[in-house]
Amino acid sequence: MSYEETLKYIHNVKWQASKPGLSRTQGLLKSLGNPEKHLKFVHIAGTNGKGSTAACIASILRTAGYKTGLYTSPYILRFNERMQINGEHISNEELEVLTDEIRPFADAMEDPPTEFELITALAMQFFHKNKCDIVVLEVGMGGELDSTNVIDTPEVAVITAIGMDHVAELGSTISEVARAKAGIIKEGGDVVVYGGNDKAVDNVIEETCRAKNASLYKVDFNRISNKSFDLYASRFEFEPYGPITLPLVGSYQPYNAAVAVTAAERLRAKGYNITDSDIVEGLRRVSWPGRFEILMHRPAFVLDGAHNQHGILATAESLKTVFPNRQFVFLLGVMKDKDVDAMMDVIEPLALRFVTVRPDNPRAMAAKELRDRVAKFGKPAEACETITEGVARAVEYAGEEGLVCALGSLYFSGDVRAAVGMLKAKA
Repeated sequence: MSYEETLKYIHNVKWQASKPGLSRTQGLLKSLGNPEKHLKFVHIAGTNGKGSTAACIASILRTAGYKTGLYTSPYILRFNERMQINGEHISNEELEVLTDEIRPFADAMEDPPTEFELITALAMQFFHKNKCDIVVLEVGMGGELDSTNVIDTPEVAVITAIGMDHVAELGSTISEVARAKAGIIKEGGDVVVYGGNDKAVDNVIEETCRAKNASLYKVDFNRISNKSFDLYASRFEFEPYGPITLPLVGSYQPYNAAVAVTAAERLRAKGYNITDSDIVEGLRRVSWPGRFEILMHRPAFVLDGAHNQHGILATAESLKTVFPNRQFVFLLGVMKDKDVDAMMDVIEPLALRFVTVRPDNPRAMAAKELRDRVAKFGKPAEACETITEGVARAVEYAGEEGLVCALGSLYFSGDVRAAVGMLKAKA
């Protein structure tokens, strides 16, 4: 198959259903000779910060000289971003070959895999064939029944900040959501968890660790000091490593980095050769687009993938930190299942006005429906037919001295970036 045919096959509607359970992924991987059994993993679950934390851990491991796989979702610009080794995305050619290899097995399954399960199996084969030393594996949704959870006990299981999201699938209480995330904890493993979750979350994780004879390590955020932020980086000190420069902007990023460093310390305790300088340099080199990323400076245009109340709260805090006492034109695009009212409670006080668009995803909310839901909060709101039009309108409303923030879904990040690029090219 060509690259286009390969993507068409992967995204085929027959894989679209969302079905919980691990049996399909396990069956598909067994057909391939169980490539996951030959790999070592850092497994990452959580509501927010998974991607940034995964990128930080992968960068530290790569700096330390390990051939490092990274599996994440969704992608920002190209599908190939979802699986990469040492920062290099899978090539079109290798994706074509692997898909041709896996296709007969997937097509023959009586209970066919979902799209995410198919992609997970592809990624496992990719990392195994390229003999990765270790793979940083981001959960798609939840944990216990996520297709990535077919792996055995990882080198480290990491659980980032937990909040309410995907309640239809994971549960309507924070304890139920936490229990789903804690499903990645396995017998005798090391578990690094974001500190400061609420007591119900802590209780679930502690109970699960006891039941699985797993060792729990809570991240100590008191090691962070002297934080500062600008349009290019987050800077802080982290005991005992001294000054850290992290090219990820956002008041929450030092905390994601602290989770990553704690995970790296657990790997070091298990015998991985990771020096202090590897940690400092790995964080300095990290790249993770779409998370409080500055795409333009006149006006300042912030792109952030926050898509639930927990993430929106963190984004709002970052906006207030980096741009104190300012207001924003918000470009919004969300999925149908998102709690728009909860999002608006957080960002409406920071808003001059709203421009709404529909992300290119079957689950996306229509721009006019989102406009109507936003407008009841009292600020001007306008729906645009395309993301390109929405970006242009937001920039026009902001003016050169103003501020734009695009948020609500990672699924429109690539289109927003492309539209901003076209505006800059015309300038």
